[in-house]
Amino acid sequence: MRIWGMRRAIKIDLTEADRRSLTAIVTNRNSPQKHVWRAHIVLLTADGCGTMELTRCTGTSKTSVRRWQDRFLAEGLPSLLRDKTRPSRIPPLGAAVEARVVAATQTATAGETTHWTSEAMARHIGISVSSVQRIWRKHGLQPHKVSVFKLSNDPLFAEKLVDIVGLYVNPPEHAVVLSIDEKSQIQALDRTQPGLPMKNGRCGTMTHDYKRNGTTTLFAALNVLDGSVIGRCMQRHRHEEFIRFLQVTEAAVAKGQAIHAIVDNYATHKHPKVREWLTRHPRWTFHFTPTSASWLNAVEGYFAKLTKRRLKRGAFRSVVELQAAIKRFLAETNADPRPFRWTKDPAKIIAAVKRGHQVLDSIH
Repeated sequence: MRIWGMRRAIKIDLTEADRRSLTAIVTNRNSPQKHVWRAHIVLLTADGCGTMELTRCTGTSKTSVRRWQDRFLAEGLPSLLRDKTRPSRIPPLGAAVEARVVAATQTATAGETTHWTSEAMARHIGISVSSVQRIWRKHGLQPHKVSVFKLSNDPLFAEKLVDIVGLYVNPPEHAVVLSIDEKSQIQALDRTQPGLPMKNGRCGTMTHDYKRNGTTTLFAALNVLDGSVIGRCMQRHRHEEFIRFLQVTEAAVAKGQAIHAIVDNYATHKHPKVREWLTRHPRWTFHFTPTSASWLNAVEGYFAKLTKRRLKRGAFRSVVELQAAIKRFLAETNADPRPFRWTKDPAKIIAAVKRGHQVLDSIH
């Protein structure tokens, strides 16, 4: 590449490689337009066009023409494909302003509002909404979101946790470990209008309103060793129904095997009639989860899968239809069961609960 002449009569002598590259940029339909007109300026300059003709052909100003001519002469073809960074016209916010935003976000809002919005914070600090959002992103603050939690206050939390995890990880020999619970008040909901199917650029749709067609309760016992599930749908979830389900489970488990049942602290599971039934069936042993720790019960994961895959988007015109759908899901599960695998270290859970109590005690 050779340069000669004064600025008013600038000339560019392109190599064959540069001309091919510039022509490829111009003819490529996917090239950004700013790259196209920059390449045009260089090509037309190499063809002997003057500055006035270049401005007419490319629709740019004299300043732009000369800038990209000089840039190409100084740095070559790559200079046409990048923009030089320019200092912002708005002075950056100081560290003190950023610290005020972070501190205010982590404190209670003024008045009775429950959380900060970017508009409210911008008014409070006296900066733009985009500045507030940028600071929140930088510090990982999301005041519009909230996570739910519940710490167990059970004084025997650690002992119960270790007992149940021991059943999952190292079950007793010649015994069956069952995770038992009920999913109550499952509603047979039918949509008021049929939904639209998913298509390109649009997800499937369903109406926000629905018709209630009754409820049912699913009693389920998950065998953590092989992943099979014993399930029955019943109208209510009193101790009478629970005992009936225990009888169904008793009949389904082979004779001679001890049964270790993991249950939560629902009053039905501790009813005197249930305790009498357990006395008459000595191979049964109940292991109660700690209070406010029903997530420790493996069957809760199965209920979540049922809700997500079969109930949440389903439309049921009657309780019979709902129960039939649940029975089909149970049959599909038992046709291809997957053993339950516990992976969390109980020591880490106990330490996390202790930290949570310490934080709550220090704040409140």
